[in-house]
Amino acid sequence: MSNSDALYRRAQQVTPGGVHSPVRAFHQVGGTPVFMHSARGAWLRDVDGRRYIDFCLGFGPLILGHRHPRIQAAIHRALNRGLGSGTAEAESLRLAELITRRIPWAEQVRFLNSGTEAVMTALRLARGATGRSGILKFAGCYHGHVDALLIQAGSGLAGAGQPATAGEDPGQPGAGESSSAGIPPGVVTDTLVAPLDDEQALRAIFAAHGNQIAAAIIEPLPANHGLLPQRPEFLQTLADECRKHGVLLIFDEVITGFRVAFGGYSALCGIQPDLVTWGKIIGGGLPAGALAGRRELMEQLAPTGPVYQAGTLAGNPLTMAAGIAALSQLTDGSVYASLETLGQQLDTAFADAPGWRLQRAGSLFWPCATDPATPPVIRSPAQIPAGHAERYPALFHRLLDQGLYLAPSPCEVGFLCTAHTPRQVRQLARAITG
Repeated sequence: MSNSDALYRRAQQVTPGGVHSPVRAFHQVGGTPVFMHSARGAWLRDVDGRRYIDFCLGFGPLILGHRHPRIQAAIHRALNRGLGSGTAEAESLRLAELITRRIPWAEQVRFLNSGTEAVMTALRLARGATGRSGILKFAGCYHGHVDALLIQAGSGLAGAGQPATAGEDPGQPGAGESSSAGIPPGVVTDTLVAPLDDEQALRAIFAAHGNQIAAAIIEPLPANHGLLPQRPEFLQTLADECRKHGVLLIFDEVITGFRVAFGGYSALCGIQPDLVTWGKIIGGGLPAGALAGRRELMEQLAPTGPVYQAGTLAGNPLTMAAGIAALSQLTDGSVYASLETLGQQLDTAFADAPGWRLQRAGSLFWPCATDPATPPVIRSPAQIPAGHAERYPALFHRLLDQGLYLAPSPCEVGFLCTAHTPRQVRQLARAITG
């Protein structure tokens, strides 16, 4: 029995499923979760001493790789000053100033402890600011485990066998059924679900319900149900409809924020949302979330406004120090240029590969099983080949045996970091396509 096997047996006795986040349980790929012991750069080492090139990277935060020396040094300096006092402190101010100076439309920032908290706060703020209750989301987009948004979501729900059905008209309030037990029907009554990549359906929903919707929330580059790039025309239609009907536009950039560009996907598509949610990279590898937007909206949060939000550990100085150290290395754009070069090398190595295709945006990538009916670009869950989920487990374990670690889910994306080398990228491509 391996050390991982032994640890997993023990963990199952004291933790639901033996893990603290469902995808880690390997249920979507089979087998026993690999327990990791340590990490550095682009490498993981498990409790049995085996090494893996890491292309999961903590599901996205580690754009500079594991244990980056500047981030570790910043954490150590903060640690020497204390673990946090629950008072006002300067580290969160420094991080907020670093962000707002470089993303002018994000005039104010509120730090939280996770992307889920950021989304939860964004929805409450949107409802408080507009006086409306409706929320529009998109099928296949995942926004954390917020009750009202666990309808046709991605991430672990996409492949976990949970129902994610909708009524005959998915644009009807309450038509979507929750993808999780424990959520009362009334919680999702005000949630509408629209398909991705469909302007006609989008306009119809706004025509019927636009005056009831407080906010439309979308991953502008959906990356939790595979990587599903959206056409600029579709995103612009969404922005136009929101503006026409007085609906706030929320970009969920928990994954893409500071990864595809310092200004996130908003900087690439040229659309400025009313509110944006961030996570992952903004904490430098420590738990963090953030909500940002226009001053007049953000100042409706307590203590300046009537929309309440609070958090004992929000703005923790260790996390803020790590975030400053990480984001400071992303400001000049050189990291993004370097990662794009690596990504292009991955594209080249994947060219004309039999049976698999690659969808990539910057340092995010997704290997997807393909068939003759697969469109040139997969933009919605409905377009994912039917056999992808069934074929991925064998691929995952074949790569694992070769010392390559991808996310243990057919719906999660892979990540590149500055610690990866061209040789490692070519090794990944050969292992998938060979």
